[in-house]
Amino acid sequence: MLIVFDLDGTLVDSIHDLAEAASDLSERHGGPRLDDETVCRLVGEGAEVLVERVMARAGLAAPPPGALQEFLELYERRMFDTTRAYPGVCDTLRALADTHAMALLTNKPEDSARKVLAHTGLDGFFRHLVFGDGELGRKPDPAGLVWLMARHGAPARRTVLVGDSEVDLATARAAGVRVCLARYGFGFIRVEPASLRGDEWYLDQPQDLVRLLQEGHTLSR
Repeated sequence: MLIVFDLDGTLVDSIHDLAEAASDLSERHGGPRLDDETVCRLVGEGAEVLVERVMARAGLAAPPPGALQEFLELYERRMFDTTRAYPGVCDTLRALADTHAMALLTNKPEDSARKVLAHTGLDGFFRHLVFGDGELGRKPDPAGLVWLMARHGAPARRTVLVGDSEVDLATARAAGVRVCLARYGFGFIRVEPASLRGDEWYLDQPQDLVRLLQEGHTLSR
């Protein structure tokens, strides 16, 4: 079975550092500082979309030239302040490594994502990785997920996408694969529970994934 993981909000808790960088950008352009919960509702579709949303809150109709690069530079200064792997993530990945293929699918730009993976000790678990600034586009476009499935020779029925947001949910549905959502992740704040189906899985902690794969059944809502 192929297990494809999202990064932010699924494997690592990075929201405070993202929020601080977004606030720094907002203040530079006359906007307010943004708390973590506000930024939770802005992230999930890549850095470019986040910058557009932050600039809109600062009262700008469109990001000024260079705003994306400005944000990435601000974020690079912040990205290791509090970001960490969620408790249990490393143990979960180690437990699955011998029996499952694992890949990464993130909307984060490659440079930032690789630095976060190295910082949190997660960079050795994934054979193939798809990033938000590559040629395959960003989730919820399923192209990156489909590419990973092809690289691993995994059909949809043997693939699980593990994420935390409505973007991950939409991506999995578009590709016809099983989805497992991390309710502990910060992206789950944007998920509408009423839209979830009975055969979609849920994690209250990373270690739940091992049990769910062994048992092969869904959690009740």
